[in-house]
Amino acid sequence: MENRYEEIVREVLDEIDSALKDAKGLKAHQRRIAFSLSLGCVNLIEKYLVKKNVLKSGVKINHLWFKKKLDNVKKLISNQIVCPVENIPNLDNLLKIICEIEKERNELAYGKIVSEDFLRKQINLFFDLKKEIEK
Repeated sequence: MENRYEEIVREVLDEIDSALKDAKGLKAHQRRIAFSLSLGCVNLIEKYLVKKNVLKSGVKINHLWFKKKLDNVKKLISNQIVCPVENIPNLDNLLKIICEIEKERNELAYGKIVSEDFLRKQINLFFDLKKEIEK
């Protein structure tokens, strides 16, 4: 049986796949991609922290945290885990990728249409994050 994290990531991957295969191109999916990538990032990092047995029970990570500077993101995350952030392997790298995706979220979701290449770059960042987390 699929857990909540896997279910949400699967939905995000389905949306990405649908967007990549659509003859209308990625631009037709820009807003859905923005929301999906944001949701996917939060779920991937929560899944990672659960896998490391460090996420406090019942905790939810907020996508807005990733708009802050890395040190501030780490402080917010540190309040949600049971060990020092420094003890979590590869966390800085994961947070940097998420911050890069989240930095563009609102512009993609609410702003003007961007290039296919830019959307592809955001999608590739998400795939990089997923790959790093699933190592």
